[in-house]
Amino acid sequence: MVAIFYEDYDRHHTPHIHVRYSGMKSSISIEDGSVLAGEIPAKQLRLVQAWIEIHRDELFADWELAAAGEEPYRIAPLQ
Repeated sequence: MVAIFYEDYDRHHTPHIHVRYSGMKSSISIEDGSVLAGEIPAKQLRLVQAWIEIHRDELFADWELAAAGEEPYRIAPLQ
């Protein structure tokens, strides 16, 4: 299972999501799906990148909300 979180709005300037998978953690860019920090297996990374592609506009909107101190909207999870 891949879990996705918004965190660290104040510390990081690049819009990104945090992904947790099987004890691993990584930060993934919303803009291009690249791994900014941490690690994730290639297969799960491809799934996350496909999910980002589908939900990119929603992710950017949520990033802006979170950066403004507001609660982001829920986005359909990876399945």
